[in-house]
Amino acid sequence: MDAFTAGILQRIRNTESDLIRARESGDDYLVDVEQAELDDLRRLAAEYGVEVEVGASGA
Repeated sequence: MDAFTAGILQRIRNTESDLIRARESGDDYLVDVEQAELDDLRRLAAEYGVEVEVGASGA
């Protein structure tokens, strides 16, 4: 696995965790921010052919 792939997968995992915490805390604004970040990271991964499994957030 190259550095780009490892880095983007780590960022996706971190953002999924942040999204879960935002949902649990009831912070709707932060949920929107984290979801947008996750969507952007997944789009970027797809553009470069990086396979991404849907995380526990289900988002």
